[in-house]
Amino acid sequence: MELNLSESSTRSIRCIVKLGGAAITKKNELEEIHDKNLETMACQLRQAMMKGSASSKVIGMDWSKRPGSSEIACDVDDLGDQDSSEFSKFVVVHGAGSFGHFQASRSGVHKGGLEKPIVKAGFVATRISVTNLNLEIVRALAREGIPTIGMSPFSCGWTTSKRDVASADLSTVAKTIDSGFVPVLHGDAVLDNMLGCTILSGDVIIRHLADHLKPEYVVFLTDVHGVYDRPPSEIDAVPLKEIAVAEDGSWKVVNPVLDHTNNKVQTSVAAHDTTGGMETKISEAAMIAKLGIDVYIVKAATPHSQRALNGELRESVPDDWLGTIIRFSK
Repeated sequence: MELNLSESSTRSIRCIVKLGGAAITKKNELEEIHDKNLETMACQLRQAMMKGSASSKVIGMDWSKRPGSSEIACDVDDLGDQDSSEFSKFVVVHGAGSFGHFQASRSGVHKGGLEKPIVKAGFVATRISVTNLNLEIVRALAREGIPTIGMSPFSCGWTTSKRDVASADLSTVAKTIDSGFVPVLHGDAVLDNMLGCTILSGDVIIRHLADHLKPEYVVFLTDVHGVYDRPPSEIDAVPLKEIAVAEDGSWKVVNPVLDHTNNKVQTSVAAHDTTGGMETKISEAAMIAKLGIDVYIVKAATPHSQRALNGELRESVPDDWLGTIIRFSK
């Protein structure tokens, strides 16, 4: 596997954040963004990133015409008197939710076979959908004064081999961070050395970014309060507080102690989800934790997600915090 990273890459990445597709979109409504959730998440990210100046005036960076407006929004007149805001270094990755999954599953892009016209058409359609979502995420964060730069893995040279990452040029990501910007990557349709093409999930992207950027912690923002022992829609589903990961990558639930599970959690995957759902998320989070990096899985746009983003859980976890911690068991 080839992963190119500039030697000047910063080692002070504070956090990699995954904006789950089910949290930023209305997953059962085709290509519909969950505007309220996204707005709250952007605000929470700004608060977590600011260093001692969270009360400073927000200078929006989306100087575009917005729906329903006849003018271009521009805060340039306010910039003259504004001190340069110092942000701690974050990287954002988002899922697709109701964007991209339909196009990918309908055409079979995740299975490969670019020689088939339906797959090639689906590849293009999937990328149109996910890059449209990426732009909207970038705009939402920019409106909160976060200097975001959208990055598509396909365009940055990410490729796979039988769905596992084969190459990823991270030098552009590193240079973007070192220049004071926040990269925003996303799950994408990419070329595969063996299959022709496939879908590279945001969870896999985060694992590889964590491996090479070594953030202090990783936060997965989802539409539920962490991981449960079975699909949370089921009666008597038990929220899992902590999952411990061993040196060999195996994991087990340590809080609460469950009699009926032997390192297995029942998960469900939506019919149109081509990236594996919660099972993939736990697997990738365990591999991140094995690096000695704590992973928090928490419901987006809640007080619990704000505390996770702030890094407040690194020393001790309050009893009233709702979410799941996945960490290395030394």
